[in-house]
Amino acid sequence: MLQHFAVTFSAIFLAELPDKTMFATLLLSTHFHRRLPVWGGVTLGYATHVMLAVIFGTALSQLPKTPIHVLVGLLFLTGGFMTWRAGSSTEHDETAKWSASMSNARVVWTAASVILVAEFGDLTQLATAGFAARFDDPIAVGVGSIVALSSVSGLAVLAGGWLQKKVPLHKIQRAAAVLFASIGIVTIVSAAV
Repeated sequence: MLQHFAVTFSAIFLAELPDKTMFATLLLSTHFHRRLPVWGGVTLGYATHVMLAVIFGTALSQLPKTPIHVLVGLLFLTGGFMTWRAGSSTEHDETAKWSASMSNARVVWTAASVILVAEFGDLTQLATAGFAARFDDPIAVGVGSIVALSSVSGLAVLAGGWLQKKVPLHKIQRAAAVLFASIGIVTIVSAAV
């Protein structure tokens, strides 16, 4: 269980660091100037996606193992390719302006809504489903994914400006891409053996 948590946490954390939703979280916290409600809302949005991904991945794990492992491996390879391409992209998302006079509850709901829309079908949601199918350990995968996503959003809220200036995000994206591709290759090879 701990190993599945650690693998899921590491892969999801690396993949999410340079993701558009990290920047959305950064912008939300900068705009609202209320770190805890933004972080709570973002975490709520992520938790919803993780639950959906774990349910989907667990359902996949009930099907024949070899074709599912090949499918999961292909998902990881695709995710690695998409992450590698994103590492060379300079595209930045714009965030709409919201009223600074919103209640904390409305800030939580706004942050959760942004993440719910932005993350649907995202690489980390697909990766979570893949981990759930591969490991057949939905609790460890779900907790690992939620903790990773919540940690990244916490970093964005607390150290957003510093992170953007000090850490070369394209290098983090490339590391995540290699990790996902490696997991994909290992999964496909293990299905063939």
